[in-house]
Amino acid sequence: MMKRQLFVLLTVVLLFSMIVAACGGAVQPTTAPAEPVATEAPAAPAEPAAPAEPAAATNEQAAAAAAKGLTELANAYNGDYKGTVVTMTGPFTEADAVIFNNSIAEFEKATGIDIQYEGSKEFEASITVRVQGNDAPDIVDFPQPGLLGTFASQGKVIPVTDLVPESWLAQNYLESWLDMATMAGPGGTSEQYGVWHRFNAKSLVWYPKAAFEAAGYAVPTSWEELQALQDQIVADGDTPWCVGIESGAATGWPATDWTEDFMLRTTSLENYDGWVAGTLPFASPEVQNAIETFATIWNDDAMVFGGRPAIVTTFFGDAPAPMFQDPPGCWLHKQGNFITSFFPEGKEYGVDYGVFYMPAVDTAYGKPFLVAGDIMAAFRDRPEIRAVMQFFSTGEGIRGWLAAGGALGMQKDVDLSWYGSDLERDIAVLVADATSVRFDASDLMPGEVGAGSFWKGMTDYFSGAQSLDKVLSEIDASWPR
Repeated sequence: MMKRQLFVLLTVVLLFSMIVAACGGAVQPTTAPAEPVATEAPAAPAEPAAPAEPAAATNEQAAAAAAKGLTELANAYNGDYKGTVVTMTGPFTEADAVIFNNSIAEFEKATGIDIQYEGSKEFEASITVRVQGNDAPDIVDFPQPGLLGTFASQGKVIPVTDLVPESWLAQNYLESWLDMATMAGPGGTSEQYGVWHRFNAKSLVWYPKAAFEAAGYAVPTSWEELQALQDQIVADGDTPWCVGIESGAATGWPATDWTEDFMLRTTSLENYDGWVAGTLPFASPEVQNAIETFATIWNDDAMVFGGRPAIVTTFFGDAPAPMFQDPPGCWLHKQGNFITSFFPEGKEYGVDYGVFYMPAVDTAYGKPFLVAGDIMAAFRDRPEIRAVMQFFSTGEGIRGWLAAGGALGMQKDVDLSWYGSDLERDIAVLVADATSVRFDASDLMPGEVGAGSFWKGMTDYFSGAQSLDKVLSEIDASWPR
């Protein structure tokens, strides 16, 4: 009996100790797992995995770049150059610099490449000093290819086909753009030295749309139709053209644009290029014919608002204003796409004004377009620089600027839906229909000519101060030899 009681007692004690041990063991597992729970929180770096969408987008961009043969651009989207820096300079300052930096922000975020852009209001002078001092940035944005050509001939610039596949450039640009990027290198051999990034269009004619349609006028699509429209407007008792070339010290420059447009419409691209280079003289029959073709308009008082004398005294920015009078004082104005900033406030594209392509004169020369724009060139060669240059050769490289407005993209893979402005989208369609493009000639000529005797000569001729023959021979004499 005593043994049985002792056995029961021992069993109770043993059970009690097991319960206590079990309870004590339960306390530690509740606190100890607190650390694993904390470890699982950091394991919630599964939240960085939440960027699954951006990563997927970047992978798509990498795949798209690889499909185009843009190896370094694909590598950049894969993060291979994260943390690298590419320095740049160019003419963009203030608002333009903000737009440019915003337009490359997504690329920087996706690739981790830091594009450090520094603009200059004295770009031409500052870049010349920097290049001469061997202090050029990695990439330079040239608003005119002429200065780039100078540095290319000195061996300062990397041929762009060393950085961007030639096959891709041929696929994504109209041949004319590639022609304009082709320059003589240090050995005299011609190579492409830059990628075109954005442009402005010049071969445009503006008109007061609502009044134009109410008058029963139709947009001309040929030179003959344009001449018929001019004659009809005169027959209706009105004046066809608004023209003004006064611009302070730069008076005459709008006349150089007309000359360039008509050179493209009355002679070959080879002659245009020779004229730019100085091998085709101003006094040649080709240049004289181009000027005389549009001079039939300018020298006719019935064709120009205010008559011929008003051409040289009217500020170019004020010239289109009579189009918006009621009724219009004039009906047509040829100028680049920037001119809308001079239109009266509150005027709406598609309602108050429209735009059309300046028709070809001789269809043998196709449908040429006069342009100005920016060309990107590299002064160093590193993988991340190649990636950025390849980016600029794609529509994505200009997409942000197209949405912001103030630029056109010449890349063939630009999607028209990217334009934030109906006007710029419509101009892009006009340019896309061009058979050739050429850069503003006066911007490519030596300064003594392009921004000197050419401006002055056109002013002298249309003011009646000198004959055309005299003007052209004086411009030729001013060409530096």
